[in-house]
Amino acid sequence: MNAALPSSMNCMLAGSLVWLAAMLVAMALLVVPGRALAHAALVATDPADGAVLTQSPGKFSLTFSEPVSPLVLTLVRPDGSQLALTSFRLKDQTVEIDNPEALKSGTHVLSWRVVSVDGHPVGGSALFSMGAPSAAPVAGEAIDWTLRAAIWLGKLFLYAGLFLGIGGAFALAWLAEDRRRGRRFVIAALLIGLVGAPLSLGLQGLDALGAPLARFATPAVWKTALETSFVWTMLLGLIALGLALLSLAGPSGLRKLAASVSLLGVGAALAASGHASAAEPQWLTRPLVFLHGTAIAFWAGALAPLGLALRQQPAEAKVFLRRFSRAILPVVAVLAASGIVLAVIQVQQPAALIHTAYGRLLLLKLTLLLFLFTLAAINRWTLTAPAEAGDTEVQRRMARSIGIEVVIVLAIFGVAAGWRFTPPPRALAIAAAQPVSIHVHALKAMADLSITPGHAGEVAASIMIMTGDFGPLDAKAVTLVLSKPDSGIEPIKWPARKPGDGTWRIDNLAIPLPGRWNARLDILVSDFEVVKVEAPINIRAE
Repeated sequence: MNAALPSSMNCMLAGSLVWLAAMLVAMALLVVPGRALAHAALVATDPADGAVLTQSPGKFSLTFSEPVSPLVLTLVRPDGSQLALTSFRLKDQTVEIDNPEALKSGTHVLSWRVVSVDGHPVGGSALFSMGAPSAAPVAGEAIDWTLRAAIWLGKLFLYAGLFLGIGGAFALAWLAEDRRRGRRFVIAALLIGLVGAPLSLGLQGLDALGAPLARFATPAVWKTALETSFVWTMLLGLIALGLALLSLAGPSGLRKLAASVSLLGVGAALAASGHASAAEPQWLTRPLVFLHGTAIAFWAGALAPLGLALRQQPAEAKVFLRRFSRAILPVVAVLAASGIVLAVIQVQQPAALIHTAYGRLLLLKLTLLLFLFTLAAINRWTLTAPAEAGDTEVQRRMARSIGIEVVIVLAIFGVAAGWRFTPPPRALAIAAAQPVSIHVHALKAMADLSITPGHAGEVAASIMIMTGDFGPLDAKAVTLVLSKPDSGIEPIKWPARKPGDGTWRIDNLAIPLPGRWNARLDILVSDFEVVKVEAPINIRAE
């Protein structure tokens, strides 16, 4: 702000900046998790987490809540040495990994890092032991807060370029009478976006590999980044930013066309990756993300040029204001409608607004939007008419109000950038609904047991019975026995029924606690013989 501005405006904007800082601090506190959060969730491992094996497995497997692509797979031996696992296959939502060596006695850690379909990296580990457990080797890494802050800042830069820069260029091309007012601001926003796009891509590669910020320029980081879906967002964003610059400096006949295509490029870039566009049904979510992003750019981009025009050339700004006020109502309707539908798809249950970091960020964003809509409504219904009539005092008030709107918009961008670190409740619900499964084997019989969903509470069990050599077994009865001695829970028995599809089922099964349970199947193979097979099974908390 320069010294020519009224002192009241300086005070209001200073107060708004303080308020913005407070909001961003609150946002940062909300997104700080106890551990790194993911967008695709691991639902099963083989060997099972915590399992004790008697012989070395020929392969490992990781099953996720949605398809993934492996980035780094590592086996950490009991002595802490690491073995890179480079031979694997993808089968639907499962990654099958070849084990190249005979495992020694002790506890091993299978560490993995993959990228989910929304373009976000996911990491974790599972422990299992050969023979007997030993002290677990160190695996994984602490959260790199410097890298996380850089990722957030890169997203903020990209949003500033896409929304304020491209939206501002569109407003200057189509709404403004004098295109010189606000031009410097728009160019600055576009340049910030041109920095933010490649910066965010490189940071995506670092995050994908779990590498520190010092490796930003290494080829492996950029190769990994180019293999994620975020590369399409970056490429479309760069094209849109370039077209927006062309609309400011190119031939007059191409300005409006370039600005229009650039605005559409904002929606296309946002729809190309991210957990909102990756949600099902994609025939609905991707167009909604496109409309939502385009509407944000139209509204947010016009604010700064309009405010600067009202402050510097109020007489010429009247045409700008009239065109904007006529166009904004349908744009806000599209913005609100698409945002509401996307929020319902992502959040699913109202309780998730409180109980998940994603939901709490959404509440913070909605609070900021309430302030923004309130100011916009005051401007539209009480200030626009006298400002168009030439009331200079009202025009100054509107310029100050628009300045505060820009500050709130930046705060909203900051909140949206924080979603990078939070899985949506939709993804959490998909993961929670996944079953847990074990295979139990004896000389005379074997069984595959699946419990759905694989968390504590009311569940259903499905059991497939076979002979010891994988042949059909027509059992007379099957009983599931669950116990948890470490929690004082003695064996609980549930008889299974055979619905006629070749499996045995138990419905309305109640598992009271999460954790490691002992599962035993009593299989009546004849009137005089019962075969018992058992193995541990891990029940999730949620």
